[in-house]
Amino acid sequence: MREEHDFLGTKAIPDDAYWGVHSARAVENFSITGNSVAEMPDLVRAYAYIKKAAAQANVQVGAIEQRTADAICKACDDVIAGRLHEQFVVDVIQGGAGTSTNMNANEVIANRALEHLGLAKGRYDVIHPNDDVNASQSTNDTYPTAVKLATWFGIQTLLGALARLRGSFEDKAREFKDVLKIGRTQLQDAVPMTLGQEFTAFATMVMDDEKRLRESIHLMCEINMGATAIGTGINAPVGYAERVTARLAEVSGVPVRQAADLIAATCDTGAFVDISGVLKRVAVKLSKISNDLRLLSSGPQAGLGDIKLPARQAGSSIMPGKVNPVIPEVMNQVCFEVIGNDAAITFAAEAGQLQLNAFEPIMGWSLHKSLHHLAQACETLRVNCVEGIVPNHALLERRISESVTLVTALNPLIGYEKAARIAKTALATGKPIATIAEELDILSQDEVKKLLVADKLTQPGAIRSV
Repeated sequence: MREEHDFLGTKAIPDDAYWGVHSARAVENFSITGNSVAEMPDLVRAYAYIKKAAAQANVQVGAIEQRTADAICKACDDVIAGRLHEQFVVDVIQGGAGTSTNMNANEVIANRALEHLGLAKGRYDVIHPNDDVNASQSTNDTYPTAVKLATWFGIQTLLGALARLRGSFEDKAREFKDVLKIGRTQLQDAVPMTLGQEFTAFATMVMDDEKRLRESIHLMCEINMGATAIGTGINAPVGYAERVTARLAEVSGVPVRQAADLIAATCDTGAFVDISGVLKRVAVKLSKISNDLRLLSSGPQAGLGDIKLPARQAGSSIMPGKVNPVIPEVMNQVCFEVIGNDAAITFAAEAGQLQLNAFEPIMGWSLHKSLHHLAQACETLRVNCVEGIVPNHALLERRISESVTLVTALNPLIGYEKAARIAKTALATGKPIATIAEELDILSQDEVKKLLVADKLTQPGAIRSV
């Protein structure tokens, strides 16, 4: 063990730990979720990028020595490469506006930097977590910046998953382009369409959400580095804010830019509300698509049964042979979670007071879950469901041949009232609509059969004349 101290007193820290006294106190104070910051690798990497950029900027403005900065940068590179993530031990939900996460990062990076200098952990007289790793910084500018970087990384991952899911729907749309079926409105029979058209709509819905995400991602690029405590830049040397922002853009690859008003940027978390709202929109639409897949595959005997989903597992512990739509169901549940996360982010953003919002940790954790779980659910839906969907050809063909809904196409020719009489009588008698049309002296059977060719009724302008 080694002994470390803060202004509250001393504490024994395991020799092999890269975290220190501040992290130890946070672990004791915030035993909330059982999820440590280590489970947010994008946030951990974001902090390493920030500390590296800060060290480089601090050398430029004379706040720390080159030798110190070099060691800090090497330690940050270790974290960026995926090492030492397990040392980020504080709970994801914490009081203090993220101070515990910032200090956890400062301590891990300081102790790793000391090792790069050939020194023992805890030699804070050489490299200090606050004075060196945290030089010219505050939790109040590093934490929101880290959450924005992590969210930017997460959006990139989600965009990739959405694009692949869209591609699968597009593949199925091409595969099903000639498969006729009856469309439905309000769960009632409507008019003919192709299964390809239905799956094209799914692809378009996903593509639309990709566009909305790309439109909103720029909000994650406006940062308040250099704002320090409340946005006035106290303790940050002149020129540091501009330099650290430029260095962060370079080392992270994220096109960050300095906010125009650092005080507003430090207290305002509206950007997180905005991006969460877009994620809620994505979730709502993916859940709707999943609902449709469950409905279209319902059965196999007493449901809609238009399509067959791939069987992934036994569906019941009591009913032999039952197979459930478990993949769309898991997507539904992830979407419900994202909607709940959005509510948490909304409340947390509204609850901010004066020059700082203390509740950014729950925003960061909620955004992480929404992004990560949506991306994973998209992959699961694509691989374990969409790619294996097949039409129920026999059932679809029978329904098309028997459907009364085809009479809708006669409206432009014979008018709504006559078409409604044909439909109502056909449903009541069970006779084909061609027979009914002739019996009602509206159209001959031959005329109806020539007009109502189902595959011509899926596009505009199909019925012009007999």
